[in-house]
Amino acid sequence: MKYEYTTNSPEETLALGARIGSLLSGGEIILLSGELGAGKTLLTRGIVQGMGPDSETKVVSPSFTLVNIYNARLDIIHIDLYRLDSEEIAHLGLEDYMDRDHVLIVEWAERAGGFFQGPTVDIAISHAGEYSRNILISTGFPGIEALSR
Repeated sequence: MKYEYTTNSPEETLALGARIGSLLSGGEIILLSGELGAGKTLLTRGIVQGMGPDSETKVVSPSFTLVNIYNARLDIIHIDLYRLDSEEIAHLGLEDYMDRDHVLIVEWAERAGGFFQGPTVDIAISHAGEYSRNILISTGFPGIEALSR
């Protein structure tokens, strides 16, 4: 299924992320792509808020740490691949998190070259104006279908 959204403010992008987060049940691999400043980390912040219960979790881009782990109803593994190539990605041990007990959120997923196996939620974010974003979500996860309602 494919879903297209246009958000017109950072608050709307955050709210869309929260809706996505509320629908996750574990095992999802969310692959985010988009240019620098498109809103990947902002959408991630919304997803984490939507997974609760601690909506005060500070979500920051893991550009230098590579991986951040947030505790919610499921552990959220937030990965940033901006500074890595496909060989380095293969040695991070990320396959340990590809299970039903975790949700992986991967920024700059296009750098992974097919590393992430299993059901994915592909989200492409592009600038549509100063604060507006076009967001295209492609997935086969049944729970995400509730976004269309």
